[in-house]
Amino acid sequence: MDKMLARIARLNEIGIALSAEKNVDVVCDNILKGAMELTNADGGSLYSMADDGRALNFTIVATHSLDIYMGGASGKEINFPAIQLYQPDGTPNMSMVVSSAVHDDHTINIPDAYHAVGFDFSGTRKFDQKTGYHTRSILTIPMKNHQGDIIGVLQLINARDETTGETREFTDSDQKLAESLASQAAVAITNTRLIEQQRELFESFIQMIAGAIDEKSPYTGGHCKRVPELTMMIAEACHKQNDGPLKDFHMTDMDRYELEIAGWLHDCGKVTTPEYVVDKATKLETIYDRINTVDTRFEVLKRDARIIMLENIIARRADEHGADCADIEADYAARITQLDADRDFVRHSNIGGEFMDEAAQQRIRDIGKYSWLDANGEQAKFFNEDEIKNLTISRGTLTAEEREVINNHMAVTIKMLEKLPFPRHLANVPEYAGGHHERMDGKGYPRGLTREQMSLQARMMGIADIFEALSASDRPYKTGKPLTECLKILGFMKKDNHVDPDIFDVFVRSKVYMRYAEAFLPKNQIDEVDHSKIPGFEG
Repeated sequence: MDKMLARIARLNEIGIALSAEKNVDVVCDNILKGAMELTNADGGSLYSMADDGRALNFTIVATHSLDIYMGGASGKEINFPAIQLYQPDGTPNMSMVVSSAVHDDHTINIPDAYHAVGFDFSGTRKFDQKTGYHTRSILTIPMKNHQGDIIGVLQLINARDETTGETREFTDSDQKLAESLASQAAVAITNTRLIEQQRELFESFIQMIAGAIDEKSPYTGGHCKRVPELTMMIAEACHKQNDGPLKDFHMTDMDRYELEIAGWLHDCGKVTTPEYVVDKATKLETIYDRINTVDTRFEVLKRDARIIMLENIIARRADEHGADCADIEADYAARITQLDADRDFVRHSNIGGEFMDEAAQQRIRDIGKYSWLDANGEQAKFFNEDEIKNLTISRGTLTAEEREVINNHMAVTIKMLEKLPFPRHLANVPEYAGGHHERMDGKGYPRGLTREQMSLQARMMGIADIFEALSASDRPYKTGKPLTECLKILGFMKKDNHVDPDIFDVFVRSKVYMRYAEAFLPKNQIDEVDHSKIPGFEG
């Protein structure tokens, strides 16, 4: 009785362990090991039902006395062919013990395989001949989940006497305990697979969102994929620090998973951002680039200048036949030269760049004072107020209002993520994803958080987002910068209290930038980096 109570207690322990485990391979390992322990079996196999329900695949094969353990979490591949549940003519395969257990939906307890009738044990005999093993007692149990579906088979081989070690039959108590464990195991496997399927669905869904955002703009394709990759590179480098300010930062597998999910979702709010803002490649671009309209106006001014020149020549020669008109022609030539220069300047200004000084902005305003005859034949200003506003943008191609629209994607991201019922192990996703545009000095957006108010993970993602943007060659308003320039700009950002100084130093010292560059940047951007020339870097 004491032994039976101990075995029942052990069965409960195994059941609890099965319920707690989330890895299917480990669950299967625990099932077979637990069943062999409860019945004192020397060997055993675990089979899983094929997706089409017509075969049983080997999941784990184990034999203590032969030191065999394949499948499961062992990583050792099982090369045995699947057990077919049906004959070629479609009739049930009743010659194999495991297939028969499935079709009859009951446990099969065979005291001695060499004296059993009705089953094909030729494969067993070949195995015994090859290894010197002697298969005797076999206990085969179909595994049914809570819906009554058979999802696999548990088979145990050669029960052993606890005192003598001799092979014995599986007893009724062995069978009952093994059946109880098989029932719990089937539910555990089903639940674990369901959780895994839900996780796969969740990951696929968020990657679909990220892909949709990248597809929304041909200029940012891949951004939502590259940022989580770089974020994880930075996090792993920080995890490996044995000294310095980040020596206490460590990640579990669940921490890694949480950060990676946040990386995939870091720009999900961009689904609400209009394409004409995201894709604004030039200052005058809306639905189309208005520089073409401006070019037309310059052509009108040049036409008018020619008309005025010809009218003046005609008028002078009407008064004086054969009069010299070189001065009129010279004025015309000077006017055309000036208009061509102005047109080229406007075209250049329309492209946008790192900085447009006040003198250049004033020249745009002066050109805007020109007048021309519009389509209605009325005198009009050369530039309207909106065109002047756009052409005098000092950095990039976005107006303050358009930049606010872009910046608003972070507020939308946080709002969207905070509405999702994340489980406890993903609870930090909104904070990680929503903080990559904050600054260490509190001058970032959308919440103006300081360094102390942000997690390390959010700060890591901030550096990843900036470095990806600097090095990306698929932006409408710039080309990808070489490594040295990217690190130089990041270094100044560190000195300006924009990015986390400790994470930046690890990013450079561990050469995370190089691992990323080798994976994602074209060779022409990968130049030689001298750490001593990076502003603010403390090696």
